Amino acid sequence: MVSREDLDNFDDSIDRRRRSAPSQPQRGSAAPRRNPPQPHRSGSQPQQRRPRPNNGASGRPVYRNASARRRREAQRKRRLRNRAIILGIGAALLILIIVLFSLMIRGCSSGSGSKEKVSTDTIQQQGGVTATPDEAANTGTAEGDLSPTYFKTPVIKDDNTNGELCYSIYVWNKTGYELFGGDDAHSKTYADTINTLAAKLPGIKVYDMIIPNHTEFGLPERLKSGDVVSTSQADSIKAAYSGLDKNVTPVNVYNYLADHNEEYIYFKSDHHWTGLGAYYAYKAFADTNKMTPLKLEDCTEKTIDGFTGSFNGNIEGSGLTLDTDSVHYWEFPYATEMTLTYTTGATETYDSPYYSGASEGSLTYGVFIFGDNPLTVIKSQSENAEKGKKLVIVKESYGNALAPYFTNNYEEVHVVDFRYFSGTVGKTLPSYCVENGITDVLFANGVMSANTQLQLDSISGMF
Repeated sequence: MVSREDLDNFDDSIDRRRRSAPSQPQRGSAAPRRNPPQPHRSGSQPQQRRPRPNNGASGRPVYRNASARRRREAQRKRRLRNRAIILGIGAALLILIIVLFSLMIRGCSSGSGSKEKVSTDTIQQQGGVTATPDEAANTGTAEGDLSPTYFKTPVIKDDNTNGELCYSIYVWNKTGYELFGGDDAHSKTYADTINTLAAKLPGIKVYDMIIPNHTEFGLPERLKSGDVVSTSQADSIKAAYSGLDKNVTPVNVYNYLADHNEEYIYFKSDHHWTGLGAYYAYKAFADTNKMTPLKLEDCTEKTIDGFTGSFNGNIEGSGLTLDTDSVHYWEFPYATEMTLTYTTGATETYDSPYYSGASEGSLTYGVFIFGDNPLTVIKSQSENAEKGKKLVIVKESYGNALAPYFTNNYEEVHVVDFRYFSGTVGKTLPSYCVENGITDVLFANGVMSANTQLQLDSISGMF
């Protein structure tokens, strides 16, 4: 830093001349006499007369003392240098302030919107979550969110109004909610079933994903524990995961959905999740396996408006109304080829896992892999797909929106609907896996199916 002493240590030439100039005679006094010239004495040197300063062409005095002149010049240069340093530091600080301000503005704008480049209809501002002190120890990391024993409490907006029960559907704010009634006994039965099936798939990595429904993330606890009862899906899934053998890897999608429960992750008129909700579940799977997840911002979003889902049939004639939905899906930045096997045994091949002919109405959810078919095989040319990796997804209709995303990481994705597979393909699932070089198997089931014995029997029927 430049000191004040350095800036003030300057020899002003005008002041210096005044200080060194001879005194002027007082006004009114006699002028001093000049001494008459003295004759030279023999052997002595004549007296030398002091020369006047040479002002030169510029009129500036030329000092006999060269060191004083150099000192003044050095001081002038030092002052200029110090001024340059101060100006440079000031300019640097100004640039730094501008950069920091722009970064702060950019951070605020990105934090208030989506993390992916998708429409504002599918991504809204993310809400927070509340956690108990014990839960808080696991927050903040992907490992904590993926823990099969840690489940967040989603924040649900509540306007303190009541809804109306219509058969098994509770309608609140023009949205339908499917009530859940599972318990620990059902969770144990599900875990035992998956363990038995996994034991019949030696050499294959087995995953299990239980998918909660909209009631868990959209209906306030005040209503779920009031006149209508819907038990905790988090407790049910946690109990099922705790009963899985070590050779089965649980995939906790609950926390990823809880983090985004203010976004459009479930339909209002239908019992399924949206393509965005399925994407977050896929991302939980990718993070569980440390895979590179597909980015929606790299895809092309498509939208179909006017979806009137399955709940409309439940409330028909009741006088209740539900909001109409929009179905969003994303076309990938790489090529795919999908072969369908219908219940008749006939096959057809398409260049996309999405049905481009899907339109508004009650069947719009069929845009995902053309709906429910016994067997669907999707081959991928994604650069992220690991060579030789092949996945089988054992699913019901919740898996339709989920399956396409896995083409980002697997060369082949085989989608098996356990309700129709055995009767159409005519093979057991273990033999099918061996014949097709399957490396991974994922059981992906909605929480209602996981707690329904008829569905579990259908899954067991494939082995």
